[in-house]
Amino acid sequence: MDLLTFLRLRGGAAKRSQLVASGFQRVELEAAVTTGLLFRPLRGVYSTGTADDGVVAAFRSNGLLTCISAAAHYNLWTLHPAQAFHLSCGNGVPKPGVVDHSPCTHPKHPSLPVAGLADVLLHALRCLPELDALVMVQCAAQRGDITGEFLLKKLPGKRNGRARAVLGLLIPRADSILEILAHTHFVRAGLKVRMHVELPGVGEVDCLVDDWLVVELDGASHFEPRQIKKDNRRSRASILGGRLTLRYYYDDVVHNPQAMVEEIRAILRLHADGGFAPW
Repeated sequence: MDLLTFLRLRGGAAKRSQLVASGFQRVELEAAVTTGLLFRPLRGVYSTGTADDGVVAAFRSNGLLTCISAAAHYNLWTLHPAQAFHLSCGNGVPKPGVVDHSPCTHPKHPSLPVAGLADVLLHALRCLPELDALVMVQCAAQRGDITGEFLLKKLPGKRNGRARAVLGLLIPRADSILEILAHTHFVRAGLKVRMHVELPGVGEVDCLVDDWLVVELDGASHFEPRQIKKDNRRSRASILGGRLTLRYYYDDVVHNPQAMVEEIRAILRLHADGGFAPW
């Protein structure tokens, strides 16, 4: 494997000791810096021009990326971008622009300065707003990378009560961020909701509220002409089966969840009062 490929597989940066141990000669590294092929962002670290900022920050602070800053390295869902580098440095010394987490207790990432998945999720559960933490854990848990039960055992005592409450919001399956968020908002609003329900003539719907109101959560792919036609046909089939269909989008679920919930409540009240009957 050539030098650039080796570095790209490691986020674009690596320590000299790691490079030498992998068979690259120090003279080769220095020549790469001289010719501009590589950079030396700090002593003992070599990087490409497109190195991951988080990876370089981890080396600079002698720590491991964790919490939301490690999400991309495990392909985890996120709601909001990190506003600072979240690192586990282990010494408790404050660093500008760094959120320093508790020491890691599980094996780190095999090739990157990134905490192990368990530590990443535990740090997220203790650090992030509940929905930001929830989407990360939901993504990992439904893929089978980790279980809620495992994380629960790592969160004893009163100080971890909030984190345990987030784990209580996990569902067996969510095909997108929108599904786990919508389910959480519906349950907290006291709505009776079932997810991924198979309806005759319609197929699987995202949510079924009160066993008659279909709620579909549409991402970007649903704006494609072919998908729009398919969705409209499914909505008509749903109505023929006696069920109304509502469609909500990213902005509704992520940025205006209360308005979405209130709209659904209003429709449920109209139904209960016979509001859909002919005049």
